[in-house]
Amino acid sequence: MNESYKETETGEEAAVISLEGVAFGYDPEHPILQNITLSIPKGQWVSVVGPNGSGKSTLVKLLNDLLPKSAGEIIVCGHRLEEANIGAIRGCIGMVFQNPDNQFIGATVEEDILFGLEGLCLSYTEMDERLKFYTEKLGIGHLLSKHPGELSGGQKQRVAIASILAMKPGIVIFDEASSMLDEGSRDELLDILRGLRDEGYTILMITHDADEILASDRVLALHGGTLAADVLPEELFQDQELLTKCHLREPYPWRLARELERLGIQVDVPASEKELIDTIWPYNYSK
Repeated sequence: MNESYKETETGEEAAVISLEGVAFGYDPEHPILQNITLSIPKGQWVSVVGPNGSGKSTLVKLLNDLLPKSAGEIIVCGHRLEEANIGAIRGCIGMVFQNPDNQFIGATVEEDILFGLEGLCLSYTEMDERLKFYTEKLGIGHLLSKHPGELSGGQKQRVAIASILAMKPGIVIFDEASSMLDEGSRDELLDILRGLRDEGYTILMITHDADEILASDRVLALHGGTLAADVLPEELFQDQELLTKCHLREPYPWRLARELERLGIQVDVPASEKELIDTIWPYNYSK
């Protein structure tokens, strides 16, 4: 991974992403984002939530200058976002989009992954090593000769992720990357994300999915172009007003647990559907 982030004078890791008073708008009279200030340390998994039009995709596109900020300061991996540093910053960030078809360049999976590596001017040996390592890591080594059109949605997303990871960014952004996947593929993606966090990647995930939010370390909630909340996932789901603002619902296990309590079955709020089933199974069995 890209390790160009710096440490503070106290020896602690500095924020890998830092925004101070950041704003963006095509029309100064109607800003899309305004006065965004936040700091994200290395290795944190952050969910970015909010209703449509709240500025979620705009926020992440500002980080690597896909959109130019109107005001404020952005620092990524120790580099201040300015013309001279754009290349270094883009080397720190990988993006996985909602529709993986939009990311495919090559006629085969192998060509697609190698395309990004060729842009890094790596040796053939290094490219081959990375190709083998990351396709094995994502379980797609058997798909190298396949055309992207022959792949399932989950396989396409794995290829897109492998293409990004092979370039060794320290930060990976997922822009609603699970919205087109079936339930099984979403579960697979969550497992991949947990693995990336364990390896020290910094993850930003734009999502509306309650399970994905609950699995993350932190939630940034945008509303009306401002940072409405910066909270733990559990705090988000306990704040009905904030959920309404963000057009979100509690995770299904939480709603079911509350209904069970209404029926006189006391259960702790579960972290997952499996945990809920494990909790109430002894009760069902004894009955």
